[in-house]
Amino acid sequence: MSSEMDAPSPEVVTAAVVGALTRILAHTCRELGKAGHPSSAAQLAAEGWSLLSDDYPEDAERLNGTMQFLSRLEQQVEAAERQAEARIIDVRTETPKVRHEIIFDQFAALAPGTAYVLVNDHDPKPLWYQFDAEHKGEFTWDTVEDGPEVWRVRIGRTPKK
Repeated sequence: MSSEMDAPSPEVVTAAVVGALTRILAHTCRELGKAGHPSSAAQLAAEGWSLLSDDYPEDAERLNGTMQFLSRLEQQVEAAERQAEARIIDVRTETPKVRHEIIFDQFAALAPGTAYVLVNDHDPKPLWYQFDAEHKGEFTWDTVEDGPEVWRVRIGRTPKK
């Protein structure tokens, strides 16, 4: 008996490769979604589903499950963003000694990919340097209002990678 007779057909090999690539794509899309990009991940999964749905319906169904997961995740992220937008930390009435404690405690409590808006009565740029020294690569900093009487900065925790 020759080894050619024992070799799987090209169709079997192709189906196995498509199945393996589908599992990799599904896993990668889920991880991309968990890293804070559920919309982009869902788009990739949908493109994969579209390519597979006619010839490889079982593999397409795996990506359909991934899209369902990402849809729920996207809803959770949107809800967290709405909550973060409403989350305002106004430290103007606090003593200077307590302000940084409040700001860093609030940061420590943030879930990845969420933020709060800090309201201050002076330029918080020195605070940025402290964040950069203690949390480099872990925070986002977006100026919302830049004085002269009120400063607002959106401080966030970067999404998981």
